[in-house]
Amino acid sequence: MLWLRSIAFNLAFYLTTVVIIVAATPLLALPRGSSVWAMRQWSHLTMWLLRVVAGTRYEIRGRLPEGAVLVASKHQSMWDTIIYTAILNDPAMVMKQELLWIPYYGWFSRKTDMIAVDRGSGANALRRLVSQGKAAAAAGRPIVIFPEGHRVAPGAAPDYKPGVAALYRQLGVACVPVAVNSGLFWPRRKFLRRPGTILIEFLEPIAPGLDRQAFMAELETRIEGATGKLLGEAGMPG
Repeated sequence: MLWLRSIAFNLAFYLTTVVIIVAATPLLALPRGSSVWAMRQWSHLTMWLLRVVAGTRYEIRGRLPEGAVLVASKHQSMWDTIIYTAILNDPAMVMKQELLWIPYYGWFSRKTDMIAVDRGSGANALRRLVSQGKAAAAAGRPIVIFPEGHRVAPGAAPDYKPGVAALYRQLGVACVPVAVNSGLFWPRRKFLRRPGTILIEFLEPIAPGLDRQAFMAELETRIEGATGKLLGEAGMPG
């Protein structure tokens, strides 16, 4: 049954994704708000398919951030990259620059002013990250970053990168840490979609003004501690 539901979800997910992005292509010629709306509808549809076909729901804990704030999220699953455009108002997602090369996905990411960073360009990457982050903050958008820069399996050792600290210090805004246990239900590089309830928890904000070392320590402590609790709540030992 698990295999059948996973097969059905994956087929439905990729088919509807292709249909929607092709049908929404004319929106690229319109103001960016039209593309933001289309991405939000796609995200809601994906969550609906996941619930109806795979039996996977989600529960939001904590207060959803609004306006110009830095959202630093644990990253375990592709699910994490979809949920934020469904539940936040016009978020600016920090993403790898090479994703812009993907037809349609990259086009819509450019149109909706996502923050693309070439991680191989060193200091230039940080400058570009901060520059785009300031533009998003000036527009009153929440800025979503995955501090580890890639998906990490549940329970794996954390590996936080300096980009989140650069944004925190240069933007001068509060940072909202986020814990998830999505990797237990939509695992990275795996076909199965497990039924149950994905938990996403928005933690208390970290006020602006901490130095880099103190901020990174506080951020990692909060995210990893809360994520461990969510994994345990879902039945993962340890």
